[in-house]
Amino acid sequence: MKISTTIQKIQRSGLERWPTLTTLLLFLFTLAPIQGNTAESNWINGITEPIMDVTMSFPVVGVLSTRSFEEGASVTKGQVVAELDKRIEELDVERKRHVRDLAKIELDRITTLAQKSAISVSREEIDKKQAEFEIANVEHQLSQENARRRLLISPLDGYVIQYFRQVGESCPEHQMVVRLVDIRQCYFIANLESKWASFLKTGATVRLRLDSGNQATEMSGTVCYVAPVVDPASGLLRIKAIFSNLDGKIKPGVTGRILIE
Repeated sequence: MKISTTIQKIQRSGLERWPTLTTLLLFLFTLAPIQGNTAESNWINGITEPIMDVTMSFPVVGVLSTRSFEEGASVTKGQVVAELDKRIEELDVERKRHVRDLAKIELDRITTLAQKSAISVSREEIDKKQAEFEIANVEHQLSQENARRRLLISPLDGYVIQYFRQVGESCPEHQMVVRLVDIRQCYFIANLESKWASFLKTGATVRLRLDSGNQATEMSGTVCYVAPVVDPASGLLRIKAIFSNLDGKIKPGVTGRILIE
């Protein structure tokens, strides 16, 4: 029954002379829906995200020569997921390796002669050969690094979600090439009214209700982040809870709710 209709009936019956009764009725009508929804209002909506979601790019320009996995395939930390053509860089590594090795031979030869006193070798000559070897060694390491920068190496155990470039395409530096995710653990992220801040502390265990197909799945999570400030535009507080997803039942990106108790 609407409040306005009820008040009209009260007035027609002459009960308007009883302000106490009218006030009480208004209070009861207002309070009833609040009491009925109190428990439900403690469930706050949010969304899930993978614990690691990485979009990788090359720091150098080149042509994509290899995509090591199919989209959706699992990948292990340390595996190469994509690479640029690097034939020139590999030849440069080989050339500088020979230069380094020759410098080392020259250094060892002159050092041996000095130790045997077979000929007069000045300290200046030895220092020069030492410097030449060290420079050659650094240049060899730089060439190896240049070749390595043409590889994208997975920083996580997870899945290849998407490639953004085809083999044979040019890859500008710092442009998206591949996206990887780790879903073994996930975040539940929500924006709460600031009044709930006192109920949530880092390390606290919370109940989550997450979408997983035809029905919601309930599980526990651990609060790992509570924003130290409230967003002035929305007046909301950002929180994160982490939960285990080893079986992959929860697909990151689905919605859910967190219970504030």
